[in-house]
Amino acid sequence: MNPRSATPSYSSGTSDVPLLGLTLGDDLLAAAAARPDGEALVDVPSGRRWTYAQLEEDTRALAVALLDRGVQPGDRVAIWAQNVPEWTLVLYAVARLGGVVVNVNPAYRAHELEYVLRQSGTRTVVAQIADARSDYLAIAHEAAETLGGVDVLALDTVPGPLGAEAGANVPAQQSFAGLLERGRALLEDAGARWSTRLEQAEAEVTADDPVNLQYTSGTTGFPKGVTLSHHNILNNGFSIGELLGYTEADRVVLPVPFFHCFGMVIGTLAIVSHRSTAVIPAAAFDPAATLQAVQDERATSLYGVPTMFIAELALPDFDSYDLSTLRTGVMAGSTCPVEVMRQVIDRMHMDEVAICYGMTETSPVSTMTRADDSLARRTETVGRVMPHVEVKIVDPVDGRTVPRGITGEVCTRGYSVMLGYWEEPDKTAEAIDAARWMHTGDIGVMDEDGYIEITGRIKDMVIRGGENVYPREIEEFFYRHPAVRDIQVVGVPDSKYGEELMAWVVLADGHDTLTADDLRAFAQGELAYYKVPRYVETRAEFPMTVSGKVRKVELREEGARLVAGA
Repeated sequence: MNPRSATPSYSSGTSDVPLLGLTLGDDLLAAAAARPDGEALVDVPSGRRWTYAQLEEDTRALAVALLDRGVQPGDRVAIWAQNVPEWTLVLYAVARLGGVVVNVNPAYRAHELEYVLRQSGTRTVVAQIADARSDYLAIAHEAAETLGGVDVLALDTVPGPLGAEAGANVPAQQSFAGLLERGRALLEDAGARWSTRLEQAEAEVTADDPVNLQYTSGTTGFPKGVTLSHHNILNNGFSIGELLGYTEADRVVLPVPFFHCFGMVIGTLAIVSHRSTAVIPAAAFDPAATLQAVQDERATSLYGVPTMFIAELALPDFDSYDLSTLRTGVMAGSTCPVEVMRQVIDRMHMDEVAICYGMTETSPVSTMTRADDSLARRTETVGRVMPHVEVKIVDPVDGRTVPRGITGEVCTRGYSVMLGYWEEPDKTAEAIDAARWMHTGDIGVMDEDGYIEITGRIKDMVIRGGENVYPREIEEFFYRHPAVRDIQVVGVPDSKYGEELMAWVVLADGHDTLTADDLRAFAQGELAYYKVPRYVETRAEFPMTVSGKVRKVELREEGARLVAGA
């Protein structure tokens, strides 16, 4: 077949639903007007609840207090916290006054926080006080002292060790609770003046203005600040909610991190734009707390990366939870193994669960499965293009669009592509080409119906003796082995073949060992010999990012050390 006569790997998302020309503040005000008494936000750990009217009132008070404190439109305000309801208050308050919210990963340490604050030019930080892992507030003060001119506010409104009890001695001028009360007092004592000032600031905000900075993981250097506009993230969240069929009746449990697009966009913005209810089960992921929240709050939707669902399904008392109200949800972050997806549908009642694929730079979702897609579509592909978005598969070398069925790099274009990396035009130009296509670095293939299968990362591809090997294919095959609960395949150095395959395995219950010979026997006659891992190592769990992705770079490094020492 002449490749030029074949159907190209290109697809565009048509829709009869127009894009929203709103800011985040506009959307919240519309939600409060449409459903003032409807429940907007539930924080299970503290028992606190907000209606849409209350959420609007609190974000108005916080926005006024920040203006009073000197925060100006365009200023960056960082939030460094786990999943607490104040995260949502800060997001909408800063958005309303025209500022830019800087998401800080809770896993960051002092030098990482300092880098992000310096690179973004942040002058206000809202910091969780502490948890078992880190004294956030102390680290924030240390960074502020080093940088100079940085205002630090303590999240002392959070009950328990995350806030109020641990921060009983927080000075009034550094108190988030005090700041919120200050805003309320200003609106009560001189309401017209401060309301007018906020309304003037809101009137100046446009949908194309930046509203959010999210820093990439930085595993291979300093993280880059992905700059996202109101238009980027509001429309992406809205489109996701549309495809999930969200209405005012939906209640969504969010165990995924708010600092990441999964919690903030696929979560909060999809929910608010459909006047649904967001439920926070815990400050950090806890499988039992998550299922308890689903049961107690009668949730209709649940989010998670595959490892979260695996942990929930593995609970000894899983069958004791009533999950019958669930109908949908989202899996993202990595591809879901077939057996896990089958259990999520059968045992968790999530018949309409969706797979979302994308990256922070695309707000984040570019493709998504639909409610009526088959099990195969939801496990073998990442769905098809989102409304108002374009995707294509290109040859990584010459950049030409390849025919459908041919592997190449996934690219996406449309309203969802970031404004750029904050103050790094050269790095922006490396990621977004002259035609505004975002190059994802993912290897994939598009079928005749427009569904895309992700076969790996360009950087994860293993070249063994001249053969290109994609770890995802091997991982999916060995998930069927009875001794495998979870598996990650990486390349390690080899003097003969350049690279060899190493499988890192989390063993299933009832299994103590797994060897390369075991895998070889299991793959006999079904998998090419060069795709069978030469090395097998077991461990209790995989190193993870806070957003739930396996840190393969650490597994590669550890594997290389083991091979070198053998």
